[in-house]
Amino acid sequence: MLQDASPITVPEGASAMTIHVGWEPGDPGTPPHRHSGPAFGYVIKGAVRFELEGEPERVVEAGGTFWEPGGDAIHYQDGNALDDERTEFVVTMMCAPGKPMLELVDEAELKERAHLRAPRPAA
Repeated sequence: MLQDASPITVPEGASAMTIHVGWEPGDPGTPPHRHSGPAFGYVIKGAVRFELEGEPERVVEAGGTFWEPGGDAIHYQDGNALDDERTEFVVTMMCAPGKPMLELVDEAELKERAHLRAPRPAA
């Protein structure tokens, strides 16, 4: 077994999409965003810097998995944690009907919800 996640809430009538993502060395990835349904990922190569609202930032290395519940939770980071190697992962995302698969979060909302973000690692 590679991953066991719960609780899972899949929006009624959801569709699913699986994509292969590749980030060049040091690429910060997608800006803060959310998904309308849960997402499940597997790191093929390299290491992903992963940060979900309310959880501390972590690095998921090749062979590791990650998941997020979707809905209201902000996904802050999904970039390449390595400065000298490409990172690749596969992610399957569930999407609620009539909603975008990925929605960027604006600066105003990030400030409003800053209290929900886990403490940042010391530099």
